[in-house]
Amino acid sequence: MGRPAIIEPIPIPLEDDELIARIFRGLGDATRVRILRLLLDGPRSQTEIVEAVGLSQGRVSQHLTCLVWCGYLESTKRGRVVEYRITNVRVAALLDLGGGFLDATKGDIGSCRIVHKNQSSGNQ
Repeated sequence: MGRPAIIEPIPIPLEDDELIARIFRGLGDATRVRILRLLLDGPRSQTEIVEAVGLSQGRVSQHLTCLVWCGYLESTKRGRVVEYRITNVRVAALLDLGGGFLDATKGDIGSCRIVHKNQSSGNQ
């Protein structure tokens, strides 16, 4: 078995392939990618992030929670203000790799059909 999953309440061993898939699931929403790109410029408060992405505080909070649980971000509370920052410089490299892949494939990923677990094969 591989490394333990970091978001499980009780760590369970998972194969590296499953953990790598979780890296990409964490990036599987355009809003989360926007938040990460915003935070590459430095820490921001939750209020600043909400204003920058143009979504409700509740939606942004869900995305921030996901990014914290997945290990992309950390939060610090200063009084009533919660500030978020990137936890690892490799996040920038990961986003750059995604952009490089997009450039190299001429945007073919736009034709990719993602099937969610709750969809039957006939509802793609």
